[in-house]
Amino acid sequence: MDTTMIILAVIIIIILAIVLYLISGYNGLVNARNRVKNSYSQIDVQLKRRNDLIPNLVETVKGYAGHEKDVFENVTKARSGLMNAGSVKEVSEANNALTGALTSLFAIAENYPELKADQNFKELQSELTETEDKISYSRQFYNDAVLMYNNKCEQFPSNIIAGMFNFKEADFFEIASGEREAPKVQF
Repeated sequence: MDTTMIILAVIIIIILAIVLYLISGYNGLVNARNRVKNSYSQIDVQLKRRNDLIPNLVETVKGYAGHEKDVFENVTKARSGLMNAGSVKEVSEANNALTGALTSLFAIAENYPELKADQNFKELQSELTETEDKISYSRQFYNDAVLMYNNKCEQFPSNIIAGMFNFKEADFFEIASGEREAPKVQF
């Protein structure tokens, strides 16, 4: 073999290695981005389930506490806001508003012992609690997927591929600042 063939073979091997690296990096970013989309859709499924349960809960509580009109309107408005939210940030904010409105609704229920004893109310409350747990797990999974994806977008050398193919960082699903504070317990 002469030296030209060796140099040509080395150049072809280097080009092939670069192409394989680009393909691998691109596919890794696509995989991470799709994992983020999938995990967000899991949150969406749980939020829809909760939204479907809320009208039944509101109607059940209305029967016992008809004069608490503001709370019912707030729950309905927050539910509508969540259904109309588009971006992760909007969904996160609307979810926080709905959680606050539901907290007020359950606080009203505490004032009506016959409501707390109602089997329909107990079942709805149990289903909502279970759904809230699922939403929490889904948010955690989503944020883990976002962390992995964002790391790929920012770390060298995959950040070069992310920049070349216009991969953008994803938003985390965040809680409201008021929910970060520990509740005050007084006796």
